[in-house]
Amino acid sequence: MQESEKREVVITGIGVVSPIGTGKENFCESLYEGKSGIDFITLFDASQFPTKFAGEAEGFDPETLLKGMDILRQTKDRRILLANGAARLAVDDVGLSIEEFSRGKCAAVMGSGVHPVIPEMEKIISSGIYSDMFDDPDPDPRKFEMACEREGSGENPFYPVFNRVNCGVLSIAYQHKISGPCYSVVSACAAATQAIGLSYQLIQRGESDIVLSGGYDSMIFNFGVYAFCLLELMSIHNDDPKKAVKPFDKKRDGFALGEGAGVLILEEKERAKKRGAKIYAKIAGYGSSVDAYKVTDPHPEGKGAVIAMEEALHDAKMEPSQIDYVNAHGTATPKNDRIETMAIKEVFGKHAYNIPVSSTKSMIGHLMAAGGALELIATVLGMDNGFIPPTINYGNPDPDCDLDYVPNKARDVNIRTALSNSFGLGGQNASIIVSREG
Repeated sequence: MQESEKREVVITGIGVVSPIGTGKENFCESLYEGKSGIDFITLFDASQFPTKFAGEAEGFDPETLLKGMDILRQTKDRRILLANGAARLAVDDVGLSIEEFSRGKCAAVMGSGVHPVIPEMEKIISSGIYSDMFDDPDPDPRKFEMACEREGSGENPFYPVFNRVNCGVLSIAYQHKISGPCYSVVSACAAATQAIGLSYQLIQRGESDIVLSGGYDSMIFNFGVYAFCLLELMSIHNDDPKKAVKPFDKKRDGFALGEGAGVLILEEKERAKKRGAKIYAKIAGYGSSVDAYKVTDPHPEGKGAVIAMEEALHDAKMEPSQIDYVNAHGTATPKNDRIETMAIKEVFGKHAYNIPVSSTKSMIGHLMAAGGALELIATVLGMDNGFIPPTINYGNPDPDCDLDYVPNKARDVNIRTALSNSFGLGGQNASIIVSREG
């Protein structure tokens, strides 16, 4: 397809489940207030870990949010329920019926984390539920199908493992009768941003007219917290969790894990305009790269991050001077914040000092595979409501991080074009540019 033939893509629906609120209104209000969603972990006993706090989803009640949906009886998996909660909110926001989704050229593309399958496998081995099937020389496949329907009643520990990584996006497609492309992107902290970028390209090429896209994740379980403690990437300021995450601050010592889901409805622009849809923003450009350096460290010169941002600008046919705001990856780790600052200055030159840069992670924590979706939503809601989300807990300038980080308070300003970064473990990088319509 020629460049001139590529279709324009807009955002027409938003669904949020986050540590600072469920629903776009609550999320937006908390962003403006600079609210921290970080507190001591309640989902399990974390008292023996070096980091005892995280950002648990606030106001998330699956029994209420997903009332009447089959997913409630199909699984108790928290991640899948988070994903479906955000999807339902996004579908309600866009104002399309399930029949309209099922009739159109619709797709679902979600970023997902690696699910904690080991505990479920242990349950299977110890339960003996399927021993008769495994021992039967001529097993009846209907027994397996029937077993997969019993998980909601607690009788079947196997269902959460089946197609585990893509269960979230599959369940969303099933609940909303979406029969087009259905993809799960697993690329660590860049997963949601890459999922949204791929969705944007599906619509550009004419393969889909509307896509449910975003990401979901929760690493707030025993092994998840333990693993990141071993990597020494998380803050250990247990005396005051709400002030622990300090992106770009000289005293930063790491992030807090967060959990949640963000789903955006992407739609072909003319289709959206024809039906009178609210348009939050236009997806203007997307870029992706890999450092090809180390699994646990970003490239010391930020080369992959530079490529992703430059590719997004090239795709958008924009000059660096046209970007009004950058929502940074901003993990509050000593290396990431310094290297991301370096990469921004490499891409934007002198203009970097004129661009507000902030980290939503200071409020919601690091949501891993869901992070890019929530951070892009924060950017879009800020654009739609005339403010830039702040970097809270900022008080000690770092000479190596010398940009405008919108410290502590939201900034009332109208921005037309913004870039959102997601840089993941393993060197996965993705950047998306959004612009206001009209």
